[in-house]
Amino acid sequence: MANLLYRLGRFSYQRRRLVAAIWTFVLVLLGVGALTLGGQTANTFSIPGTESQRALDALAKDMPAASGASASVVVKAPPGKTLMDPAVKAAVGVTVAKVAKVPEVAGAVDPYTAKAISQDGSTGLIQVSFTKSADQLSKESTTAYDGLSALSSGDLQVVPGGAVVGGPPEIGSTEIIGVAIAAVILVVTFGSLVAAGMTLLTALIGVLAGMAGLFLVTAFTEVSSTAPILALMLGLAVGIDYALFISSRHRTQLAEGMDPEESVARATATAGSAVLFAGATVVIALAGLSLVGVPFLTAMGLAAAATVLTAVLVALTLLPAMLGFVGNRVLPRKLRNHGAHAAEPVVVKDGFGFRWARLVTRFRVPIVALGILGLGALALPVQDMRLAMPDGATAPENSNQRIAYDLSAAAFGPGSNGPLVVVVKTPNAQQSEALVGQVLGATKGLKDIVAAQPGPASKDGATRLISVIPASGPASEQTADLVGDLRDTLKPLSQNGADISITGNTAIGVDVSQKLTDALPTYLLVVIGLSFLLLLLAFRSILVPLKATLGFLLTIGATFGITVGVFQLGWGAALFGVDSPGPLVSFLPIIMMGILFGLAMDYEVFIVSRVREEFVHGKHATEATIAGVGHGARVVTAAALIMAAVFAGFILVHDPIIKTIGFGLTIGVLIDAFVVRMTIVPAVLSLLGDRAWWFPKWLDRITPKVDIEGESLRVDEPGKPAEKDLVGA
Repeated sequence: MANLLYRLGRFSYQRRRLVAAIWTFVLVLLGVGALTLGGQTANTFSIPGTESQRALDALAKDMPAASGASASVVVKAPPGKTLMDPAVKAAVGVTVAKVAKVPEVAGAVDPYTAKAISQDGSTGLIQVSFTKSADQLSKESTTAYDGLSALSSGDLQVVPGGAVVGGPPEIGSTEIIGVAIAAVILVVTFGSLVAAGMTLLTALIGVLAGMAGLFLVTAFTEVSSTAPILALMLGLAVGIDYALFISSRHRTQLAEGMDPEESVARATATAGSAVLFAGATVVIALAGLSLVGVPFLTAMGLAAAATVLTAVLVALTLLPAMLGFVGNRVLPRKLRNHGAHAAEPVVVKDGFGFRWARLVTRFRVPIVALGILGLGALALPVQDMRLAMPDGATAPENSNQRIAYDLSAAAFGPGSNGPLVVVVKTPNAQQSEALVGQVLGATKGLKDIVAAQPGPASKDGATRLISVIPASGPASEQTADLVGDLRDTLKPLSQNGADISITGNTAIGVDVSQKLTDALPTYLLVVIGLSFLLLLLAFRSILVPLKATLGFLLTIGATFGITVGVFQLGWGAALFGVDSPGPLVSFLPIIMMGILFGLAMDYEVFIVSRVREEFVHGKHATEATIAGVGHGARVVTAAALIMAAVFAGFILVHDPIIKTIGFGLTIGVLIDAFVVRMTIVPAVLSLLGDRAWWFPKWLDRITPKVDIEGESLRVDEPGKPAEKDLVGA
């Protein structure tokens, strides 16, 4: 592996104009394809195979009008008046007419006809049905619907609500803040604007290529609206980190007097090997989301994995070419006169990383104990974690979706924001009508139901709908329990060719949560198992991959504990723009586990690969640990701060899903890099000593040697690898 990457790095350096031209062509080609062929992302959370999804699919055939998106426009009379006052009633009529003219609206039913008026007469609901599902509605349609709030006047308050209001999250200026902070960290780390700019440029090229490819794919398949945000978030973070790791090794070698071309080749061979394996673990963790069997998660995982893979390719090919263009300007100005042609190379002094490593190895026992106990304490809130799909209750306070949710909950109860839809399907109209009566009778025995009333029927009358209003909100545990109880109660009625199923946004959310919970153990087993084998292959050790996995469990526990504390329990929620603490989004655990596992292995590879490099080159295990952490501390610190800064920029996004993911990843990266990888890991390696690198002989014989530490690149002459190691590689 090291020899292959050595040759790739040297080729990219020598043919830098060709490499730059190829990447420019690829970027332009992808960009043109994305602009001309790219479609729209989808904002749906459906899961094929679940009861709620099967019901929707059946409705699309039997009752197409009922399978489209539905929403409610809340209308509220001014203080002292009701919806029955003539002026208010006239304003409602005008509003209903305006709603009906919104593009892709199939129909609008006024509160008087639908009997959707609160007991005090002050608030009503205009029932709106669309011709398409929420994720298929055009931008023109959703914008026009959201703009209905402009109809509010002194006679009537108008607030459009429902899932169609909250469109796909948009990439805005808040993300630039993270990039700006990353730029500052790079300048401080490198002491060179050229080096910082080059690192950022290569990372941005990788992100642009990955994002363009992602939007090109939307022309051929459905891609979740969250996928571009996740791809951008990860692409920026790992792109900067991978470029930083390779260029830092190159700068160190230049300062020590190595020839620039040789230095680029060696940096690509050694640090590039670590980047390749680190990137592989991230790709495995993200691509593994496809094992869950959830389409939108598969799209998110594969999109992010493709962007990370692009970042790896850029770091291993374009970066060496860029290093060839900038020459010794990659070094700070005061060091540019040193190098391969200088009289004496720069003597690199031990920095803070070496002092920290010596401290950690000296007090290794109390450090390991305190680290485990401290992270364990932070993980305690996880036992209270609740999961649900997002609804209007978690939307920003000033949004129409949130205002409509609150008005509807106050007037009709929280359950009015998430009605359940019972689909009754029988061979004929007579049997269907009789079964509807039995269903309505059965619902009366369930305590958490406020109302149940029959709805529309298909043209032949064989399929009918029943609307069930829960007493609790869509994301509450009581409503989730109600869905299960209602299914159990109605199941015995599905006889003689009849089929009864429950759907609606709330039921879909319950099914999504259950599916993800059931899939999590399998996902973790496969991803951790594959990554364990990858690390075993890289480090030729049993205990190092095991230690890496256990360290990840500490990271993920503490991260989830803090995230639950802030977003669910409300600890300091206002500091992070959380208006209403509530359940975490259902797919947050599996998404964060996948991403953080990959990133945790990044830092594991970055640090431990340097430790193993020192060990195989003859140093004692403890000395190798100190040297590895000492050399890697500066770059890992910068990499972690950069990655955290990029993720933290997404905390400023108003979308609650993106905000929570950004927060969790920020906390997770900081904990894993500084507490686990730079503190607990060297302490454990020091405790294990030579045993850390124990590898059974029988396993050694059958395991391919990938040479991640560049052992085959031993130097016979200063600045030149041994020819015998390169020939025939």
